[in-house]
Amino acid sequence: MTLLILGGTGTLGRQIVRKALENGFQVRCIVRNKKAANFLKEWGAELVYGDLTIPETLPFSFQGVTALIDASTTKSEDNSELIHVDWYGKLIVIELAKYTQLKRFIFLSILNSEKYPYITLMQMKYRIEKFIESSTIPFTIFKYAGFFQGLIYQYAIPILEQKPIIITLESPTISYIDTQDAAFFCIKSLSIKETKNKIFATGSSQAWRSDEIIELCEKLSGQKAKTQRVPVFIFKLFRQITGFFEWSLKISDRLAFIEVINNTQNFTSSINYTYDLLDINKKEILELDFYFREYFEMMLNLLERLNVGQIKKTKTSII
Repeated sequence: MTLLILGGTGTLGRQIVRKALENGFQVRCIVRNKKAANFLKEWGAELVYGDLTIPETLPFSFQGVTALIDASTTKSEDNSELIHVDWYGKLIVIELAKYTQLKRFIFLSILNSEKYPYITLMQMKYRIEKFIESSTIPFTIFKYAGFFQGLIYQYAIPILEQKPIIITLESPTISYIDTQDAAFFCIKSLSIKETKNKIFATGSSQAWRSDEIIELCEKLSGQKAKTQRVPVFIFKLFRQITGFFEWSLKISDRLAFIEVINNTQNFTSSINYTYDLLDINKKEILELDFYFREYFEMMLNLLERLNVGQIKKTKTSII
């Protein structure tokens, strides 16, 4: 089976490429910059030039392809570009998938994207979900609340650098997941016929509140976090104000997403059905506390070596 992967150079996409190759799949990646994606070629993937904003570059990539995994998301400060790529570009991909009669289209989306149409990224994800569902393509959609890797920048690094962390007074429980495990879910679903035309909420087996994650980071780092707690309604108000100004649309989206991930009612969901259908043992899935323990051990050892090296250098210069 030949897999076509969109977003193969991304944090999640590269794990999907690696996991697919490990499981014996032939992997083809659509890339705009082959030089930047050369590491995928070294792993064993085939690189084909393609640009979602240039439709004529895409058809060649679909030749001989059995299934497609879309792990791509536009990282642009311009909402119009996001719409151009994540809506119009994806529509072209879906039409090509229909034309070539792919056996499976796996789309990676965001949990509860349908509830937040005022966030451009969420709106595009949900619209593509519905378009795929209404097509004739056999599909599987995975919806995530967040990845462990993103929490490093949100909590771990600010604590190490003694920078403030903003959280809401209402602290919801969210089931995050490691990108390697998310990739494992995607690849395994290809071999299970019951996953066809299904939508799955996906995360690790343990959900965490913001204050629990901060407490864990404090314990592992030995440092106290500088936490600022703000009511959710403040984010809602500021989002409404900034939404009036074009220059602040990106800020508005970020504030809105903070509101989303801190909405307990919408982001607390059971993933038992996903585990059962994919026949996955929860004990095989990495949990956040272990992930953070490894990260802080690595970082603290690195900082210690750098500090020792700096002291030796200083003593040498004095002598």
